[in-house]
Amino acid sequence: MSARLIATRIIKRVVEDHQQLARALAEDKGFADAGQEKAWIQELCYGTLRWYLQLDYLLGLLLDKPVRKKDSDIKYLLLGGLYQLKFMQTPAYAVVSETVAVCKQLKKVSAKGLVNAVLRRYQREADNLESHLEKSLQVSSSHPQWLINRLQQDWPEHYLDLIEANNNKPPMYLRVNRLKTDRDTYLLTLQQADINAEPCAYSQAGIRLIRPCPVEQLPGFFEGLVSVQDLAAQLASHLLQLEPGQTVLDACAAPGGKSAALLETESGLNELVLVEKEPGRADKIRENFERLQLTASIRISDMLDLNNWWDGKEFDRILLDAPCSASGVIRRHSDIKLLRTEKQVDEVNLLQKQLLECAWSVLKPGGLLLYATCSVLKLENSDTIRAFLASQTAGKLLPIKAPWGLDTGFGTQILTGADGMDGFFYAVIKKQAGL
Repeated sequence: MSARLIATRIIKRVVEDHQQLARALAEDKGFADAGQEKAWIQELCYGTLRWYLQLDYLLGLLLDKPVRKKDSDIKYLLLGGLYQLKFMQTPAYAVVSETVAVCKQLKKVSAKGLVNAVLRRYQREADNLESHLEKSLQVSSSHPQWLINRLQQDWPEHYLDLIEANNNKPPMYLRVNRLKTDRDTYLLTLQQADINAEPCAYSQAGIRLIRPCPVEQLPGFFEGLVSVQDLAAQLASHLLQLEPGQTVLDACAAPGGKSAALLETESGLNELVLVEKEPGRADKIRENFERLQLTASIRISDMLDLNNWWDGKEFDRILLDAPCSASGVIRRHSDIKLLRTEKQVDEVNLLQKQLLECAWSVLKPGGLLLYATCSVLKLENSDTIRAFLASQTAGKLLPIKAPWGLDTGFGTQILTGADGMDGFFYAVIKKQAGL
């Protein structure tokens, strides 16, 4: 099956069925059987969705009339072809001929002429067509207008940098499992495997690969020596000030990367309880923990339903990595720009506040709660913490003394791309005893 046909089918599912790209890839049999072409298909899918709004605008300039709805697969085929011509290294003649050939596989031979004409016209008129893109930031940056407005409102001095960072390909970071090895040893192991890497400044377990590679190529990955985790996410375990004998809760645990890092940071915890609502995502936690040879108590439940999962014993430490807009990880999940809506951001913020109140209710006096999101929107971050502290007299915000991030007054914000990291927010709140 043609790689371009597989990519066209996957892009269609994301755009029309609103399916997350990662899930669409995982569930596509053609992609599963694609072998060495998998990386190329991923590049085409992620790239086309990253630049979807811009490519769609260009396609509108190239067409005399829009593609009929019943032929939407031809539209996605064309968008993929435009992405290849503009952003990929594939020779133009191959892009045109191979993209045209997919029409037969789609059983739409009559579209061959249209596909050929559109792609060849773009080749001829690219400079003139590209000059139209700068008329709108929405088009030139391929970001929805609502997100541009929010970023500009929240970060007037940084929003253009955020937008640019969202469109960059992300670095690949590793977290060394210090229960099994140390960073220097693993860096040497990578060197021996001809994988170039460097240590990270802010995490003692962090490594940045100079060039991303499949996990199958990482020495000892399946033996649990290392995990893939962005540098910003690795900071969570250090902020909780873990000590032996503590009972710790990870309130929204899947896929379990931060949970695993807690145990790798402090192996002497009395108990680590993980709560995850979706059984499928809980299975992913189990897979990760089996690979890393770690043990925790996994409870499949809605966090808000305390009667269903909580035994009445309060926790010394709580990590609340709350569901969010994921606006800080757009560079890793380009489909977010198409799938996320402004209404959804407002709705998830209500859930964040409910989860925060719920987590607070099971925290011991004297305990610490770490609120985290992979968002750069103030509504979900500093505004939420400000409102929470105004309602909780026992809550005391602890300063995060670190060489990374921006102090918002109500937590620390890492902006996407800063020091190579994803966009993340952290706030450490202590529950004062006797109040």
